[in-house]
Amino acid sequence: MFDLSPDHQQIRDLARDYARQKIAPGATERDNSHRFPAEIVKELAEMGFLGMFVPTEYGGAGLDILAYVLALEEVCYADAGVGVIMSVQNSLAGWPILAFGTEEQKHKYLTPLATGEKIGCYALTEPDAGSDAGSQKTKVTVDGNGDYVLNGTKMWITNGPQAGIIVTYANLEPEQRHRGVCAFIVEKEYPGYRVGKIEEKMGIACSSTSELVFEDLRVPKENLLHDERKGFNVAMATLDGGRIGIAAQALGIAQRALDLSISHARTRRTFGKPIADHQAIQWKIADMASRIESARLLTWKAAVLKSNPNLGKEASYACSMAKLMASETANFCAYEAVQIFGGYGYSREYEVERLYRDARITTLYEGTSEIQRLVIAKSLLG
Repeated sequence: MFDLSPDHQQIRDLARDYARQKIAPGATERDNSHRFPAEIVKELAEMGFLGMFVPTEYGGAGLDILAYVLALEEVCYADAGVGVIMSVQNSLAGWPILAFGTEEQKHKYLTPLATGEKIGCYALTEPDAGSDAGSQKTKVTVDGNGDYVLNGTKMWITNGPQAGIIVTYANLEPEQRHRGVCAFIVEKEYPGYRVGKIEEKMGIACSSTSELVFEDLRVPKENLLHDERKGFNVAMATLDGGRIGIAAQALGIAQRALDLSISHARTRRTFGKPIADHQAIQWKIADMASRIESARLLTWKAAVLKSNPNLGKEASYACSMAKLMASETANFCAYEAVQIFGGYGYSREYEVERLYRDARITTLYEGTSEIQRLVIAKSLLG
């Protein structure tokens, strides 16, 4: 149960070698410049990491979700900003098209996503619809040809400035809340689509985040994803997979914080001995390692369950639990790493300062920790 297959080990090792040799060395520069890592994204696509669980007939690698989680953790160990680009491309842009799209939609959109020809994004959040995703105010009407016209604004959209393929949502009857929500596949070339404000964020700086503005955005009827008024189902199922991705991202951050803390504790000396000899530091290291192992096992379990289409409710519960535990573990480990480094940890010269900032988002996007607790509690209480 606890051993990875040779294939999974090979994927993890491939991702680890690439991430530590090619991604990690430029992480600080990207954090300072906020530069989108276009060349790295291209190389990730060439390695098959942008369509990991997309079947080969649609241009993907045809792997399972556990392989994706293993690779993503290694990428995020090197740079969580690069990792979230990979996560959105797989979990939020590719998965809903794979799960709910027509054959025509799969062939048209999954291949450019998997090969990196186009960047994807997931546009759900609005100014008044974050955790309450059913309160979509973006309005959709149907014209005389059966095509759709969208009006509204989305916000906090990861990959928004670069995205060429957008999975988004709008409401036929906003007063009906989630019962009127529809899902769509949008191309950035469609008339009425534009990128709005680009956000300045606390962390994951090389990952761009923006508003998307729809002004009489015209979407062909064949780009409806799933059925009319079934968009909320698409959104919730997609977020389960997205939560696995964020759990993997959080694990990468947490593991890096632990490894840096161990290295620093062995070399930093106080009171005539390495701080690793002080019990206070030993307990911090032990707590960090124990939480990471627990969160990793939950994440692997969620990945296996999500790969089975017959385990919807059980998978949703597991995805929320993995995301909750991994994201809070990342924040705990980043905090303790800064504490172990002391004053050095507060300096931008040291990597743990970036990890502290990067970790913070993991308890917010793809559903806050509070939302995860609600999902878990409802699963238990009915």
